[in-house]
Amino acid sequence: MKRIWIPAIILVILATAAGCKTYPDEGRQVKIKRGEYAPNFSLTDTTGEEVSLWDHRNKVVLINFWATWCPPCLQEMPDIQTRYEIHKQDLSVLAVNDGDSLAQVSSFQHELGLSFNPLLDPNGSVSSLYQVSAFPTSIFLDEHGIIRFIHIGLMTASQLDAYLLEMGLD
Repeated sequence: MKRIWIPAIILVILATAAGCKTYPDEGRQVKIKRGEYAPNFSLTDTTGEEVSLWDHRNKVVLINFWATWCPPCLQEMPDIQTRYEIHKQDLSVLAVNDGDSLAQVSSFQHELGLSFNPLLDPNGSVSSLYQVSAFPTSIFLDEHGIIRFIHIGLMTASQLDAYLLEMGLD
């Protein structure tokens, strides 16, 4: 009889542990909603510089959550780069990479000729803070840091243009 209970107990413990979070922001209850302030974060970019979201106030900010293994992420990044070049006086792109190594992200940055430096989120803490459930996810903030749009999944060039136009960038 004891032999039956031991595997059952182990199964319950494993199932419980699988649902646990291991990120540093564990326990934070942040609900990301349009019309509310985006929570601040700081990450290191590919040059080793620490970048804070709040350093980009007074500009429209596109926070793009992505990974190198994600085909839609790779597909939309050239359009983001093009729009960044056009609007870089008024637009900040914070491309938050979830979990890839510095070498992988730097290689990707070089291959696509990105002129903005992607941010490294090695343990996914910022993705967790922003409740990212799919890649890519793009969040548009106005110059005051208020969330205006949340786009989950591949963003086409025309969708990106429409969001930027709504944000006052034409």
